[in-house]
Amino acid sequence: MQAIIPVAGAGTRLRPLTYTQPKVLISVAGKPILSYIIENLIENGITDFVFVIGYLGEKIREYVEKNYPILKVSFVTQEERSGLGHAIWTAKDQVDLDKPLIIQLGDTILDADFKAILSSEYSTLCIKKVEDPRAFGVAELDSEGFIKNLVEKPLIPKSNMALVGFYFIRDTKALFHALEGNVKNNERTDNEYYLTNGLQKMINEGVKFKSYKVEHWFDVGKKDILLETNSILLRKNGDRSCDNCVKDNTIFISPYHISNGAKIKNSVIGPYVTIGENSEINNCLIKNSVIGSFSRLENVTLHSSLIGSDTTIKGNSQSLNIGDNTEIDLRGESH
Repeated sequence: MQAIIPVAGAGTRLRPLTYTQPKVLISVAGKPILSYIIENLIENGITDFVFVIGYLGEKIREYVEKNYPILKVSFVTQEERSGLGHAIWTAKDQVDLDKPLIIQLGDTILDADFKAILSSEYSTLCIKKVEDPRAFGVAELDSEGFIKNLVEKPLIPKSNMALVGFYFIRDTKALFHALEGNVKNNERTDNEYYLTNGLQKMINEGVKFKSYKVEHWFDVGKKDILLETNSILLRKNGDRSCDNCVKDNTIFISPYHISNGAKIKNSVIGPYVTIGENSEINNCLIKNSVIGSFSRLENVTLHSSLIGSDTTIKGNSQSLNIGDNTEIDLRGESH
């Protein structure tokens, strides 16, 4: 089976962290977001991957090729960000139209019975009830759980069931025929080619879509949700601490993840803390935070913070969102 993973977005909601790295490569619970998606798909029998890249796409290509060398992968560049439907359409020459297709958004982690979804005789869209559906694609269901209507970001939603970024398409040829029509006829909504419009065209032509309600879904494009995802995955996976770490005179409060080469001294770490490779932490209090690789923290109190890689922080702080290659001295000037 084959999968398209669109990862062309600029990750503006996670800036400044995403000025220098794609959001899908930000680490949660010790692994980049993208690795959770790839490994879950591999476990469920996916063998062919197409990545639609754009912003900082060379870093995504490098990561995938380095860490998953045995996969059959291809990369397509979305030169113009014109919506998710357009992103999928750009991959048309890299997929087998006669085989089923999975589409999973690169910033979406969800908990579902994927084997049940992929064994369904129908195309299936994953959904979840949300309080305010106006920011999502929204699905209206019939009494049997089939989808009868899809609307992207409706001003007046008729349903609170949001699409959560996992699409199982049985009739791949019909999907690309619908998207082809949207693009060639310039059928845009809010100046974008929405995937929901292509799917709705399929529904109008008689293709049946089953809905699947997921229990847990994390759109990790926002700081607070990313930190929440980090916490949940740490609870699920348990404590992880590398063999070659230095941990002197430090209290660790579960759950936490300490990556290779980290040096932690005279500190209190946790709960819900991920520390990247080769970072050095001295005389710090850190909880509910993600610290990037090769960072240096000294005399700092942090909570609910995202700290990028190659970052130096000295002093005292409460809540930060810091990008890569930053040096901050909170006792004096910032650099």
